[in-house]
This record gives sequence, structure tokens and C-alpha cells, in this order.
Amino acid sequence: MSIENKPDSRCTWCGQDPIYIDYHDNVWGRPEYDSQQLFEKLCLDGQQAGLSWITILKKHQGYKNAFADFNPELISQFDDEKVNALMLDTSIIRNRLKINSIIKNAKAFVRYESEHGVGSFSEFLWSFVGGSPIINSWQTKSEVPTETEQSRLMSKTLKKLGFNFVGPTICYAFMEAVGMVNDHLITCISYHECNQSN
Repeated sequence: MSIENKPDSRCTWCGQDPIYIDYHDNVWGRPEYDSQQLFEKLCLDGQQAGLSWITILKKHQGYKNAFADFNPELISQFDDEKVNALMLDTSIIRNRLKINSIIKNAKAFVRYESEHGVGSFSEFLWSFVGGSPIINSWQTKSEVPTETEQSRLMSKTLKKLGFNFVGPTICYAFMEAVGMVNDHLITCISYHECNQSN
């Protein structure tokens, strides 16, 4: 019997790395409703573009240190001098476009919440799944989509608001990570736990 079919198995993507296993078991797929936490995760998923998620995961603390613990108000004030300093910071991905994307996203976040109220960013993002998680029932990794109608609409809307590095695939990975959809395989030890945490 393959690992995917064992009742006590995990989703195969997390492999054997302790950091990845901890992320899979305790974060991925568990509903998150805090606006700043959602902003942080959306930015980090954008940093992943072209890279593996484990690369970003291992640099998570570096990003938190470099980007003011993902406080959008503070990040929105970053200037060119700050960007140049971040380009020398080995604890993050030193890509100017990606660094600037976090700043751009922070400005869009601040603008949105100033117009709609504190905490409104969470309600806005969750609206794409009707306010509660979509519970899937995949048996194999090959069944899991890389984008959906909801992620395409989220991507289009975020771009209109001034966000970038938010393509449909990035948005779907984000939706999986923050529990807007439960894409743990039904044989995974975390599948029912995530459903119960809704």
C-alpha cells in the first residue's frame, strides 16, 4: 500500500523535512481569519513564484525581521533606501521585484482597510469562498487543482486593487494554505482536523 493510501499518512508534498511536516500538520489548511496574517501569507506566496515553498518557509523568520513583522502600515513607508538595504539581506530572497511587491501590496492593503475598515481585508478575501471553507475530498495528489474559478476571480480583483504577484495559481496556493479550501487528501491525518477547526 502506498503512503497516500495509508489512513495515518500525510499529504506527500511535505516529505520528511521536520519544518515542512510541522507546517503541514499545524498551519496548512487551517482556517485563518486575521487580516494581517492573511496579508503576510499572501505576500509570502508571492515570494515563492519560481521557487519551492520550503525555500520561503525556511526564510520565514528572515522575512518577518526584514518586513516589520508584516505590519502593512510600516511596510508601506519603505523607501528606495530601504529597498537597497533589503537587497543586501541574505535572510530573504534578494529579488528587487519581489521586495517591491511586498511594499506595493502593503500600500494596497492600507488603502483598502482605510476605505472599508480595520479587519475588512479578511472579510474581502473570504468572500471568494462564501465566507467559509470549501471542503474537498481528494484521494490522490493528481486530483488537486492548481487554480480554480475562485482563485482566478481573487487574482483579478486583487490586481485591480493594486496588488501584484497574485496570479491565479499563487492565489490558489494561498487559499489552500489559509484554509479557504481543505485540500488535504482524505487519507491525510490533518484532513478531519482541518474540517473540525472551521
